[in-house]
Amino acid sequence: MKSATLNELKKELQELSPKQMQDLCIRLAKYKKDNKELLTFLLFEAHDEQAYIQSIKEEVDELYTQVNRSSVYLAKKTLRKIVRTANKYIRYSGSKTVELEVLIYFCKKLKQSGISIHSSTVLENLYEQQLKKIRKALSTLHEDLQYDYRQEIESLE
Repeated sequence: MKSATLNELKKELQELSPKQMQDLCIRLAKYKKDNKELLTFLLFEAHDEQAYIQSIKEEVDELYTQVNRSSVYLAKKTLRKIVRTANKYIRYSGSKTVELEVLIYFCKKLKQSGISIHSSTVLENLYEQQLKKIRKALSTLHEDLQYDYRQEIESLE
């Protein structure tokens, strides 16, 4: 089955009644957890960005407690899971501010965790990739905000 383009979908959705639209959203949410989470964000959390950032930070904290520090391999797997989770929530918001806050928090937690980043090339690359994402997101913000975040980023490098 070939998917319709976004433009075609948009035109078709404009033709639907509110009841049909509601049924469609419920059906979408029923079949995939990501759709349900995105719908939850849009309906309940999108209006309060700071509370959303705080909830992501709390989840990152919880995931950091699960990091197995006995071997670099196991730590690496858990850290990748944390990055995947953080990226999913960042994608839901679509905001560069949320992206910066969450990624900076992740990097700070990684430095504070006591896991030797430089003992493994994979961990070092993971950390560098997050710093690259931070720099890229930072370049899109207003100059005043860039200055505020740049000081935090310098402490990570």
